[in-house]
This record gives sequence, C-alpha cells and structure tokens, in this order.
Amino acid sequence: MGVGSALGEQLRQWLEADPAGLRQSRGLANRLIDALGAEESFKGPIRDLCSQPLLLEALHSRGARQQSALTSLRQQLSRTYAPAVLQELLDLLEAATGVEQPRPESVPQPPVQRAEPPPTPAQTAAPELRATLQGCGPGLALAACGALVFSWVGSELDRALFEAWGWSGGMVLVVALGVLQALAIGPLKGLRRRWPLNADQAAQPGQAWRWLSSGWIHANGAEAAVNLILLTLLLGASPLQLHDVVLRYCLTALACLAPAVWLAQRWGVARRWSGASGPISALIALAAGLSLLHWREISFTASPLAIPAWVLLLVYGALQLGWQLPRQADDEHSQPLQRLLSSSWAWGLLLGLAWAAVSRLRELL
Repeated sequence: MGVGSALGEQLRQWLEADPAGLRQSRGLANRLIDALGAEESFKGPIRDLCSQPLLLEALHSRGARQQSALTSLRQQLSRTYAPAVLQELLDLLEAATGVEQPRPESVPQPPVQRAEPPPTPAQTAAPELRATLQGCGPGLALAACGALVFSWVGSELDRALFEAWGWSGGMVLVVALGVLQALAIGPLKGLRRRWPLNADQAAQPGQAWRWLSSGWIHANGAEAAVNLILLTLLLGASPLQLHDVVLRYCLTALACLAPAVWLAQRWGVARRWSGASGPISALIALAAGLSLLHWREISFTASPLAIPAWVLLLVYGALQLGWQLPRQADDEHSQPLQRLLSSSWAWGLLLGLAWAAVSRLRELL
C-alpha cells in the first residue's frame, strides 16, 4: 500500500468515527500531516489538497454532488502535479471516498506489490507554487490594481484639499489609518473581523477583496497603536505627495504579504495578516541597512529626541517577535522559524535590508 492509499484509509476511518470534526481545512491538514510522519516531501501536496474547498465537499457529500466535486478536483490536481505526486493524491481520494478515480493515460498504474517512491522536494516545490499562485491570483491582482486606484484617489485629494492645508502625504496616511482603526474599535467593530486575511481565505476567489483591505485595519489593538506611532515618526515629515505615499504603502504591503501567505500555506501555519507591519518593517530595515552600509547614523526626529534607526529596528523587532512567535491555533504544529517567515513583518525586514544593499551597490557602481 502506497503513501496515498494509507492516508486515504486513515481519513476514511476518521470520517466514519467523527465526520463533524473534519469540516475545517486546517484541522484536516494537520491530522493528515501527523499521520504522514517522516514523509517530508509529501507534506506540501497534502496541505494544498486540504486547502481546496472541493475536497471537503467530496468527503461530506454523496451521489452526483460528490462525483462532480471529485471530477473537478481530479482535473485541478492533474494540471498541477507531476505524475508520481498525482498518483498518490488520487489513491488518497479513492481510498477515502470509496469512489474509483480514473487515472490519466500519462500516469502509469504502479505494481500492486510496491508503492511509488515519495516525491522529492524539487518535484513538489514548483507545483505547489503554481497552485498557490492560481488560488491567490485574484487577490494579488486585485491588491495590485487597488494600489493604483488608491494612488489616483490620493492625487485627487491632494489637489483638492491637502496641498492647500499644508499636510504631508505621510501625515494624511497616518490620519486615515487612525480613523479606520478608531471606527473598527467603536461603531464598526466588524471591520476587525472581516477585513484581515487568514491563510484559509487567501486562496478563495470569493475572499480576494481581503488582500486589498488587510493593510488598512489592525486586528491587534496594541500593534495598531505601536504602528501608528511609528508611521508618524517615519512618514510625518515626508516630502512625498499623498499619491506616492499611498502607492508605496500598498505595493510594499503586498510584496510582504504574498511570500508570507505562500509559506503559511506550504507549512500549514495558522496566520491572520492585518495592518502596516510589513511597510513599517521595510522602512526601518532600509534606514538601518543604509546606516550600516554608509557607516553613519540615520535618525528619525521625535522632538526633542532623535531616535537612531538601529534602535527602532531592535525595539520593533522585539515587539514583533512577541506577537509572531506564539501559535495562533491550538492544533498547529509549525516551527518558530516557520511562523516568523509567515509574517509580513519578517518579509518587510528582508525587503528593507535587500533594498538597502541594492541602493548601496548602485552608488558604488
């Protein structure tokens, strides 16, 4: 019996014993990963399979509805995975549902007496990335287009209001985030629940709008207060126009969010993304990196103090470690490094340091 068949038999037993306990994608994935044991190379496809809504429909329905879900799921898997991986996934579906799964002609049936060797990480990494991009594509596209729309709105507001008032683009952004957070705490409390993005919603086309909204509301009130203070310090005196500030904020948030989502889905990390942590981390890391590469202190003024960039890097990093290291779900089995790399803060840090290195290299060249 191969890996897929063994997992499918185990899943069928779980369904018979407690079907109601297997209606959440994350809980199902964690159970299967535990049952998989040391087969590290097969964990990625299992997580991807469990993230598909079609799988839950196939497991908990019968008749024509189940057959339709299995057919759609089989077609999607055949477009994503190499033959060896596809074979194991189809074996899993067949053993779990009791419905025979037709094999594509390009996928040879293995001998009954021995199982196919498990796929290597190189075989599974590219299909996993393609599957993630297919699922998250609508959200990524909407967030990128939304950044352009928000930038245009910022330019119009600047021309109509804020230039005459003498407000900087950075200060307008801080005020806008503060007002939205105040509304989320007060009369519009549902915003803190509806606008953030979590790992299960990231690949659902119907939830694509959360990619656009997640950067504007903080689910954590303490993090919101810290981020607003830091944004005031970092951008309050910025000479940039509002449309430039908004465009850079949105695109930086998206650049930090995309790899965090992919890794969270790959590793099965329960994560909810919200707020400005990615852009703030990138700005601080950029300043700290340039300070180190130029061997001179770069500071941010908060009258009467001048706070060095490296101080902000250490203080903000310590706070974020306290927020990001704890598990966000009781049934999660991720490692600390996996939880860190599934956060926007960590990718903002890497992005800022990388941009500092690129800037310095351009100066040298």
